[in-house]
Amino acid sequence: MKLTETLRMALGSLGVNKLRSALTMLGITIGVFSVIGVMTAVTALRGSIETGLSFLGSDIFQFSKWPSGFQSGGNNWRQYAIRRNITLAQGLRYQHLMEGTSDVVCLSVSNGGALAIYGGLKTTPDVNLVGTNENFPAANQYTIEAGRNLTTEDVELARPVVVIGQDIVQKLFPAESPLERRIKIKDHTYTVVGIFASKGSAFGRTQDGFAAIPITRFAVDFGASYQSLNIATQSPSQERYNDTVDKAITAMRIARELKPEDDNDFELASNDSLIAAFATVADTLQYGSLAISAIALLAAGVGIMNIMLVSVTERTKEIGIRKSIGARKASILTQFLVEAVAISLAGGLMGIVLGVLGGNGLAVMLKASVVFPWGWAAAGLLVCSVIGVGFGFYPALKAASLDPIEALRYE
Repeated sequence: MKLTETLRMALGSLGVNKLRSALTMLGITIGVFSVIGVMTAVTALRGSIETGLSFLGSDIFQFSKWPSGFQSGGNNWRQYAIRRNITLAQGLRYQHLMEGTSDVVCLSVSNGGALAIYGGLKTTPDVNLVGTNENFPAANQYTIEAGRNLTTEDVELARPVVVIGQDIVQKLFPAESPLERRIKIKDHTYTVVGIFASKGSAFGRTQDGFAAIPITRFAVDFGASYQSLNIATQSPSQERYNDTVDKAITAMRIARELKPEDDNDFELASNDSLIAAFATVADTLQYGSLAISAIALLAAGVGIMNIMLVSVTERTKEIGIRKSIGARKASILTQFLVEAVAISLAGGLMGIVLGVLGGNGLAVMLKASVVFPWGWAAAGLLVCSVIGVGFGFYPALKAASLDPIEALRYE
């Protein structure tokens, strides 16, 4: 019997019981969808790490009270909560100690959830008011589009000036230049001296909805101990990065007045550490998805075997007739194997399509690039083929081994 004829008969048999075949495929589809969807999303997000997680500039590291991305309420929350805030005085002393080692030391503290007002126009109450110094653009990869940046004199004199992001410009100044205009934020008035160029969004969040004022002005308006500072420092070069970090840790310990036997009571973060943390989370998601998918595919494989055994029972007389007119054991075996593999591959293809659409849908929501995980898709089809052969072999062998006389007698 020709292979093409065997394939035609196998696929025709599946078409006879469309609902049963579709329900059997569904188990495979769910298993493949779960792994392909997660892998697609993770692959897309990995490709956007440099722009999404690398909020620090090149060769820059940062000191803070809390670990990057730390959420309160965890098991280690109290360990960090009892730490002293990094104060403005400590930040200024650290900056002085780093003179000659790094020219870019950015002190910053933020007060989110602010409302900016100009005339009769208002922004939404989600403006992030940042107290910082003249090194903010270099440390956070921003550029000035119009006007000027904050200056050392602004910081030294605690001037009530502000540099605003594009979101504020669009909402408060749709038809005029904001330069030299006075806006009110949290009941304090500031003169606009500059505009940041748009940086777009990352992971679904805007990077242009903030206003930067001198950190000393922030201390005057909201209190010097309002929040703990973040301190970003840029190494002069990649070659001197490790040496700069070592000197910075020493300077930070001096600024914090720690004794030699005291542990560091601050956190050090860099782009590499943020990327490594994301990679750990991504790997965990991948392993979890693989485990869930393996269970789902195993259950789907059992379903295929069950359906194929039912099919063999229902078609016993058909098998007996075919054998009695000369059908070989290999032809019967091949036909039932093809049916099992066809069900498995069809479910796998549907799972891949849905997984790619779902994963890329999430990536688009998070402003990540769209990708197609060719490697995982190929692996998914291979696994589906193995499942079809592995779980369909016993029913196929049972069908091929039927005695034609006994099969013809079956009712």
